This record gives sequence, structure tokens and C-alpha cells, in this order.
Amino acid sequence: MREAHTVEQVRAAEDVVLARVPDGALMQRAAGGLASALADFLGRVYGARVLLLVGAGNNGGDALYAGASLARRGAQVDAVLLGGERTHAAGLAAYRAAGGQVVEPAQVRDTDVVVDGIVGIGGTPGLRAEAMAVLDMVDAPVVAVDVPSGVDVDTGETPEAHVVADLTVTFGTLKPCHLIDPAAQACGAVHLVDLGLDLPRADVVALQAPEVRALLPRPTPDAHKYTRGVVGLRVGSATYPGAAVLSALGASSGLVGMVRYVGSATDQVLAVAPEIVGAGRVQAWVVGSGGGDEAAEALADAFADEVPVLIDADGLRHLDAPPPVPALLTPHAGELAAMLDVPRDDVETAPLRHAREAADRFGAAVLLKGRRTLVAEPGGRVYVNTTGTPWLATAGAGDVLGGLCGALMAAGLEPVLAGAVGSWVAGAAASELAADGPLTASQLARAIPGTVRRLLTDPEDGPW
Repeated sequence: MREAHTVEQVRAAEDVVLARVPDGALMQRAAGGLASALADFLGRVYGARVLLLVGAGNNGGDALYAGASLARRGAQVDAVLLGGERTHAAGLAAYRAAGGQVVEPAQVRDTDVVVDGIVGIGGTPGLRAEAMAVLDMVDAPVVAVDVPSGVDVDTGETPEAHVVADLTVTFGTLKPCHLIDPAAQACGAVHLVDLGLDLPRADVVALQAPEVRALLPRPTPDAHKYTRGVVGLRVGSATYPGAAVLSALGASSGLVGMVRYVGSATDQVLAVAPEIVGAGRVQAWVVGSGGGDEAAEALADAFADEVPVLIDADGLRHLDAPPPVPALLTPHAGELAAMLDVPRDDVETAPLRHAREAADRFGAAVLLKGRRTLVAEPGGRVYVNTTGTPWLATAGAGDVLGGLCGALMAAGLEPVLAGAVGSWVAGAAASELAADGPLTASQLARAIPGTVRRLLTDPEDGPW
């Protein structure tokens, strides 16, 4: 599992280490990791041209010590000191002693890489115009030190001007901005340098293949179709029968023993999945996908069964209070904006804040769909999904995801974990199916069993 800790948690853990190691040792460890990552990124050191943008304090110190290491190995290193008198004195001395050059912005030369050491995790969002002007002068890949300068570290928001990096080298642990959009998009690839910090439980996490494998439901030797779980679908309508078909395909992924369908698209559903049966007892319901005017009644009927409910699309329009049963709400940004009565742009620019707000307001797990899907539980953890491909942005993919997550709920996973596992599996299936090319929702649904099979066989063998 990849954990992302807040600035406060990182600072507290660093203080413990700083109290027991020699002065400067922690920074040297970080700078050594940064220098190694830069060498790998460049592919060579001797003769490479490196430009350091150095801000005040420790972030600039990391950049200077790393620059000193590269200069000693034959790199041509220039540094623009944006921190003025607050430049890290020891780091600057080491840098000069190694042959590194300090230049003014007007003296900046062509370079192979720009090292963003302007603002670290202690900074506030946004960059001064002076820093942005220097960045705009250079056309070269950017490697950020710890975080891209200017992003909001704890929320992943980018309300002001900020660095957009090709690689971010971070220290000790990931931070929320490395996982959560829109800041995650500014990080590029993320490389973690271990500092030996003793960190607490993180509230922002990303499942990896081994955790997903451990959570996936598997039949016991004495299992039968009812003990494996039964998921019910109250989805689709005369206007949108395809939503019912896609939800049924997502639910019929082999992770439960039976799928039931109740709705107006029975003929279409049975045409693609004849194993699906009609009304009866279930362990979880999926409601709302393509439900149209039928969604309100479907939601009330599902609540009456007193089992967990996944509520999607049209079902969300009829939810004005916390559900009376355990629930997973699966909105996209526009639907969540309507639920919270805020502009859609607000949700897209601050997804973590709004997913948490919705989870608390409705007392339910909330799966906010997006490039980095978030699954938030009330007052608790947020799971960030890092699998998938841009080709997954296709009509009907959400219906497949709803069916899949509903099946996982019926198989026994609590709603927040069903959302986290389901979004991971769907993203992994999409990447296996068509990482670099188009796919359709029905293709995605049919790819899920194969992805699950490979994950259960070898969790390390896949594009995840």
C-alpha cells in the first residue's frame, strides 16, 4: 500500500530522527537520493548540464547538496538563488566548493534538466512571478525536489501558479499531492527516497496489487452460489436499457455466486448474460445507473431490503439525506457538485475536499470518479486509485464499475473497500485491455475476469 502523509505528520517524524542523528545527516541522505535520481533521469552525469532553482530553507539546501554531488562527478551545474539571504548557507558553501556556479536569471544557459528546489512542503500554494519567469526562460525537463513548488501539499489542489514536473523526487513518504489530482498531474513520475521515518497511519492511501489480491473474495472449498453472495440490480430503464446491460456485465464478473435483475430491461440483460435471474433475496443492491424516472422507486425498494446499496447516476438525484443502510455513492464531478450544491469546477479543482465533505454529509462511502478516482469514508481514510488509462473515459464505464463494486459488496466487502478494490480492478483491466488504444465499456466488462485471474495467480505480473 502506498501511504501519503500530511506535512504535520512528516514534520513530527522528521523531528524524531533529527534528535538522534548528527546535524545535517538527514539532509545529506535526502540530497544523496536526489542526486542518484537525477543521474538516472539524465542517463549520464559527466558533461550533463544542470540548472538549480534554489529557494529558501531546506528544499533549496537539498538541491544545492545534490548539485554539489553532480558537480564533483563532472556535471556543469548552475544555480539561480531565488531565496536571497535565506539560502541554505551550508548547502551553498558545499555547492561552491564542488565547483558549482551561481548565476543571475539573465545568465541562464541551455540545460539538460531544471531542478525545482524553490519551495518545499512548508510552503504555501503559488509561486512568485520571479520564479515563474525563470522557469519560463528554460525549455528543459523539470525534476521537482519533494513536491512541485506551488502546489497545495496536503490537499492536492493547485489554486495558484505552480511547477509542472516530469519527475518528482520525494523524501520519507508520499504526500497527498503526489496521489491526488490536480496536483498529481503536476508531479510526473514520483520517486521515493527512504529516510527511515517512523510514520503513523495515513489517511490518504493507494492500494497496490498485493492488497487488492488479499481483499478479493474467493470461494471456500464448500462454497455454493448463495454463500458466495448475491447482488441485485435495479438499474436501466426503457430509455437507457444499455445501462442495465453494462451493469449486469460488470456484476457478472465471477466474483459473486449469483446476479439478480429487477427492471424494464430484462430481455436485453438476459441476451448478454443468460445466467442472471430475477427477483429474490440479495446481499447488496445496485441502483440508479440509467434509471431515469424509475430510479426513485428502485431506490426506495432497495432500502426496504435493509442490505447495503450502491447508488449511482439517477439514483443520486433522489438522495437528500444519509441512506438508512450502508451505502457506496458513485458520482462523477458533475453529480457530486449537484449533491453538494456547488459549481462543478469547485469539485474538479478540489476533489479531496469535496469527496470528504460528501462522505460526512451523507454518512456513506463516496466514490468520486476521475483520472484519480477517490473513495472516501466518513471521517476516515481516502483511497486513491492509480490504475487505469485515459481510454477508460468512455460511455458506460461507470455502469460497469457500479456492477462490479456492487458484486464486491454482496461478496462481503464493506462499501469503501468495495469501491477501492472495484476501481483498482476496473483500471487494471482497462490497462491490460488497451493501455494505448481505444476500448469500449462492454469490452472492459468482459476483460475483468481475466484480470482478476491473473491478479490471483501472480499479483506482480501485470501493467498495474
